[in-house]
Amino acid sequence: MADAPEVQKVTLDAAGVPMSALLAEPDGPPRAVVVAIHGGGMSAGYFDSRARPGLSLLELGVKLGYSVLAVDRPGYGASASHLPEGQTVDQQAATLHAALADFAGTHDTGAGFFPVAHSNGGKLALAAAAKAAVEPVGMPLVGLDISGLGSTLAVDARQLPGPDGHGDWRRHWGPLRFYPPDAFRLGRALVSPVPGLEASEGPLWPRLYPGIAALVTVPVRFTFAEQEQWWRFDEEAVAMLKAPLSGTKVTVDHQPDAGHNISLGWAARTYHLRAMGFLEECLLTRDAAPPRAIPAGGHPRAVTAKPDPVRSSAHLSDSHA
Repeated sequence: MADAPEVQKVTLDAAGVPMSALLAEPDGPPRAVVVAIHGGGMSAGYFDSRARPGLSLLELGVKLGYSVLAVDRPGYGASASHLPEGQTVDQQAATLHAALADFAGTHDTGAGFFPVAHSNGGKLALAAAAKAAVEPVGMPLVGLDISGLGSTLAVDARQLPGPDGHGDWRRHWGPLRFYPPDAFRLGRALVSPVPGLEASEGPLWPRLYPGIAALVTVPVRFTFAEQEQWWRFDEEAVAMLKAPLSGTKVTVDHQPDAGHNISLGWAARTYHLRAMGFLEECLLTRDAAPPRAIPAGGHPRAVTAKPDPVRSSAHLSDSHA
């Protein structure tokens, strides 16, 4: 498309580890930075589908005034030779923090970072948010939007993708009618091996999740595709997913006409618009929040304005007229 934004290939310095990424920026200062984080066995281009116009998150985000940074996770892209076995999710979180700090040193970040993450990338997004909550590093997170990830497996752990293959690959896609004809041809260039540490840690996620989620303080939105086949999203599973996130707002949505790889399908634009809508809600909540004061104990609290007795009596008088 003639009006499609320029997408640059960039490399971030993550404390000595090169981290490759795709970057699209608006003409003026960005309102925030959308950090797109791909899943297992994929790469940054997952969020930049060119199978049909309008499916790319990078294209949409820029049009809405955001910078979009789609990263290759640790063990993928430029970092693969430095991290041949990849990293655990906790190690990935530290690497991502370092990479975003490098990005913030040379780019305007607006209101902060907003990860939009898929599948295993959602594990990293949650771990990064947990790390930010306990180790403040001056990198504000606005919220998290996660698709294709739950906390209760719908398959036997042996069916999960590993370093020697992509598991039951059909579960990644669902019905072929959910995808444009070019999606599979173009998608071949996005596929990467799953690093060993990531693969070995995969079955442990149901046990790791509660401890990570309990530390998250920013709003979180989960999306399950109509044909999500890796994770349970029945009422019981959703309750278990939300329970550890008691310290923040949690939204769970469902995306019709989609399989696990939502951002490569026909539903990509619909899902990305909903993700950007959630980002708008997070920014609105921050903008409309009451002012906060720091009391003697050092813990911020909302400041509630005392009513003006004259205005209050006038209002009551008017309301009963």
